[in-house]
Amino acid sequence: MRKALIGIVLSFAGAAHAEEVVIAALGDSLTQGYGLPVEDGFVPQLQRWLTAAGADVRLINAGVSGDTTAGGLARVDWTLTPDVDGMIVALGGNDLLRGLDPGQARGNIEGILQAANSANVEVLLVGMEAPGNFGPDYKSQFDRLYPELAKEYDSLLLESFFDGLVEGDAPLDPVALRAFFQPDGIHPNADGVAKIVARVGPEVLTLLEQIKG
Repeated sequence: MRKALIGIVLSFAGAAHAEEVVIAALGDSLTQGYGLPVEDGFVPQLQRWLTAAGADVRLINAGVSGDTTAGGLARVDWTLTPDVDGMIVALGGNDLLRGLDPGQARGNIEGILQAANSANVEVLLVGMEAPGNFGPDYKSQFDRLYPELAKEYDSLLLESFFDGLVEGDAPLDPVALRAFFQPDGIHPNADGVAKIVARVGPEVLTLLEQIKG
């Protein structure tokens, strides 16, 4: 994995002459950078990470605070402007907060992936993991929609937006995680975003490789 990542980084570092790639980050408040100075938000931090890796890419912040998967579907067409080459899709958190039907979320995300396919735009789908308070059936339906749709539409997949906050297979430590969240316990602080970006960044490099390939 490390050798492969080094190879990807070097390939971008040696391709400074290539045309800039544009990637839209379609999401909710987690993408938009809720509660943080602009420079500490997810998209600006990810942009800096990618630039440091030598990637010639421009990110567009298409995050809207409070958006559900339905909201993302409603605006995907005007997000996919002709200059957009790739898209990070990170939606579902607000569906979970409201206990919305997993079947509707599946249909909405599928619509987003269909729109991306029609526009010949490569996608990195970022999942959300449902809490257990809605019952095991709800959790199972919601959790599996991301890997199933990613497989069906040949999209890259990162199973959870918060993957970077958990070290390997270590058990979840809610107390330790508080250090990476704002007081609301929902939105990451600047340090939390940095850890999330460190996990998302290599996936975006792979997305860029697909776009350029």
